[in-house]
Amino acid sequence: MNFLKITGLDYAKPISAVAGKIKYMCLLGLCLVLLPGSVLAEEADTSWGFWFRSQVNQHPDIIAAREKMQAALSMADSLDQPLYNPELDTEYEREGRDNNYRLGLSQTIDWWGKRDQQRQQATFGRKAARRAFELTLQQKSAEALQAVVDWNAARAQAGLARTQEEQLDTLLTLVKGRQQSGDLGQVDVELAFLGLSQKLNDAAQAQARMRQAEARLEELLPDWSVRWKDIPETLWANGERGNMDQWVEQHPAVTAARAEWEVTKKMADLARLRGKAEPTVGLNGGKSSGSTVVGVTLSIPLNVRNNFSAQARAASRESFAAEASYRAVQRRQLSAIRASTATLEEYEKRYLRWQTLMEGRAESSGDLLEKQWRSGDMSTTEYLLSLQQRTQGLIAGIELHTQYQMARIEWLLQTGQMENALMQVKQ
Repeated sequence: MNFLKITGLDYAKPISAVAGKIKYMCLLGLCLVLLPGSVLAEEADTSWGFWFRSQVNQHPDIIAAREKMQAALSMADSLDQPLYNPELDTEYEREGRDNNYRLGLSQTIDWWGKRDQQRQQATFGRKAARRAFELTLQQKSAEALQAVVDWNAARAQAGLARTQEEQLDTLLTLVKGRQQSGDLGQVDVELAFLGLSQKLNDAAQAQARMRQAEARLEELLPDWSVRWKDIPETLWANGERGNMDQWVEQHPAVTAARAEWEVTKKMADLARLRGKAEPTVGLNGGKSSGSTVVGVTLSIPLNVRNNFSAQARAASRESFAAEASYRAVQRRQLSAIRASTATLEEYEKRYLRWQTLMEGRAESSGDLLEKQWRSGDMSTTEYLLSLQQRTQGLIAGIELHTQYQMARIEWLLQTGQMENALMQVKQ
């Protein structure tokens, strides 16, 4: 029996068995080569950005918006079809002993090019539908991102409140012990009680807010878990912020409004063409009194009683209104971009400065205050007041960070960069 040793197969088998193995591996490799790269990429993509976008796409609001887009695209497809179908005419009569009949086919001719206008209308209608869906998708993505940021802020404040509660609980125990030894009086005990009761209320409110934020997240992101709590830092990376005019013209709200304006312009052109008569040509043949009959027909509607000019004027006014709406959306979007850019710059500048000021001080300040109190250099009243000021400073940092992230999300939304930013998140 012949045997063959093949590199990569750690055993020797009969040649027929090895050949079968090689054939299987080749077929598998061929399938992998032929499989679209996008499918493999999607299966391998476990990044935060891919997970987030897939979650947003599962939301019922996005599903509804997508179906509306598909409906609008189907309506646009209908505008691409010919305007007139051929008509089949039949006629039969009995004349003495003769059976007379006639069969004809007629077709209305698109003499003035109405179909071309409808095709252009369909093109702009598709663009408007897609851009409207893109706008809805970006808005829902921003809403979900804001929910994640809000949950992280609530979680950080809840953790801070729990820490403060534990500190004051420990303080109360220490104060009671020092009171028994005669180092502190009853007033210090009462102050510790009051401080702890306040922190109990703060902790309860912080926990409640975190639960509410978590419920909101579960509504927006079906598979939400703590695993996905950290938004990658690449989403907060600085980007180009000076090309406002280009952002305005490329924003989904503006491009959708412009496409709607173009649609109404084509509808106005089509309304004017409807006032022009179009001929109908027919060809028929049959038998009459035993003789073969062939005929040609031509009919032209006479638009004398109604020339459809009122409909044309109405469509023209609708076009003017759509143009004004487009200009308003354009102006409003430019203002929103300027405002969001200025807001982001202010929060970013203050947040970076806060980071510099608080670097390493969050933990050291707490330890320093406790040492000062234990050594007697600080009274209980001063210690509690200092703890409160420290807590307010840390909460201010959390809120500043949150507002900076919210401003960044708003900027991405107003500039229309939301989807691009999410697609670049690879962590």
